[in-house]
Amino acid sequence: MTTRIKSPVHRRTSLPLTEINESDLSTLLSSSAYQEALEKLSETKIVVKEVSTSALLHAIFEIGMSAVKEKAELEGYAQIAASQPKGDSQKERRDARRRRPTWADEE
Repeated sequence: MTTRIKSPVHRRTSLPLTEINESDLSTLLSSSAYQEALEKLSETKIVVKEVSTSALLHAIFEIGMSAVKEKAELEGYAQIAASQPKGDSQKERRDARRRRPTWADEE
């Protein structure tokens, strides 16, 4: 049984591969240890007797996109943190504790 991509395929594109890419792909196709590692990273069932090259490439793409998204989010959070005004945080906390709560006058 060959592992296939579970969601509907929108488009198939060609992918240029270098010699190193080809070598890595051959290793993935023949090594259950590499397939297990890929399976854990991609959270996709891969380890079977026959796995299709396209399924492996798709899993690798998904892992790569996940890493790119995570990195972009971290960069965004860093930019937000850098844009926050640098004040005296201890003074701000002290003032916040002294402020009367908004719900204090509710009956």
